[in-house]
Amino acid sequence: MLRHLAAAVTALVVTTATPAAATPRQVAAVDREVVFTADGTTAYGTLHIPGHRAGQRLRAALLLPGSGPTDRDGNQPPGAVPDTLAQLADALGTEGIATLRFDKYGTGRTGLGAYREHPEELDYPAFVRQARAAYESLRAQPETDPHALLVVGHSEGAMTALLLGGTVRPRPAGLALLQPQAIRLLDLVALQLKAQIAEAARQGQFTPEQRRVVDAAVDDAVTALRENRPVDTTDLPPPVARLFEAFQGPNARFVRSDDAVHPPDTAAALRPATKVLLTCGTNDAQVPCATTDALTAALRRARTGGPARVALPGVDHLLHDAGHQATLAPPALDALRRFTRP
Repeated sequence: MLRHLAAAVTALVVTTATPAAATPRQVAAVDREVVFTADGTTAYGTLHIPGHRAGQRLRAALLLPGSGPTDRDGNQPPGAVPDTLAQLADALGTEGIATLRFDKYGTGRTGLGAYREHPEELDYPAFVRQARAAYESLRAQPETDPHALLVVGHSEGAMTALLLGGTVRPRPAGLALLQPQAIRLLDLVALQLKAQIAEAARQGQFTPEQRRVVDAAVDDAVTALRENRPVDTTDLPPPVARLFEAFQGPNARFVRSDDAVHPPDTAAALRPATKVLLTCGTNDAQVPCATTDALTAALRRARTGGPARVALPGVDHLLHDAGHQATLAPPALDALRRFTRP
């Protein structure tokens, strides 16, 4: 009798000690409007939260746009609507990474804000402060892990990402510098212009002597801007003259403050072992791969982690290739997956 009773009790213990495991509740993916303030201006953005388990803290990335009036989706409507940042948000979402993208000054719902009455005072540091406020907003979201934040910047936004990487707290776990502005602004402009002039000379539109004169005038214009002097446009073709005229007047403060940043110098402030992806497209006429050499070397000296520089074959500045004119090219997506791999 005791033996049978003991067996029954043992069976009961075995049965009751292994209850069925509860299945965590799944939360569906969602986009929601996020509002934050920088320098007295209310900025508006989109927070994308991918599907996840209830209570789970997610890796999260701040997305930073390129130069000019580029909105939260990476567009300059009506003329340019590549949806670069919106597509990056979708791609990162498939990797389980939340994202925040926002309308920077002069775009979307944000507009010029506190600078509406004096836009000439809007300089590059103001955009950096706005990006820092966005990072802090992302860090504070209930779904995000504040110790697993990433910053993903495109073009000028990549330079802003570098500046944030060495100053925000907590430091980002990783930076993705996509087709980055990797040298001083006016040096990059001069490089682009001289490449266009060389191509025009190759097509017979300029003689070798005319090309030499225009190249020298471009160099003189850059020097004048850096010395805060009027630009002599006498020897410049009309489209180039108009560009340098636009760099003066209300835009002068922004141009000088952007040009003051030398991106390779900013790499020294990064935390060693910070994961860094730097991409350059072999078809990118705006940011040729050679312009990223000094920054790549600076990242190596700073002992950052990989994937480091990745050349994207056939990819242009907007992360497109010949077979993907309206979507992110497969080499760009592959590089992002390497960067986000745990």
